[in-house]
Amino acid sequence: MDEVAAALKEMGIETEEFAFTDSNDVSSVTQKAAASCDVVYIPTDNTAASNAEAIANVLVPAKVPAICGEAGLCAGCGIATLSISYYDLGVTTGKMAARILRGEADISAMPVEYTTATPMFNAALCTEYGITPVDGYTALD
Repeated sequence: MDEVAAALKEMGIETEEFAFTDSNDVSSVTQKAAASCDVVYIPTDNTAASNAEAIANVLVPAKVPAICGEAGLCAGCGIATLSISYYDLGVTTGKMAARILRGEADISAMPVEYTTATPMFNAALCTEYGITPVDGYTALD
């Protein structure tokens, strides 16, 4: 969240953070966010993912779109994501582990590796909000 807030601040966009601790306060926290924000960013989070429908039930009627941290969450309550492929992440992690096990890399000195993010959009919610997806984004399945 700090990285996202810093990047948005550099672009002159004001941010406010909201957090829920468990599924019991997802709706109330989402209502507070919807009441004070034009758009919300929901990072990859298990509580959010398991409560995507409850989040959508607040945001959609309020006409507040969500940008999500991954495709599964976006499919439930978001309009767009730069999502990683968990398969590709597993392949990258496996290759890193193989280098360690073969003695080709020292885990304490090994750099963090990344996979490519895929820009995706939720066609149904974009239609609901009247939003035209940005070029280069593909529809979620």
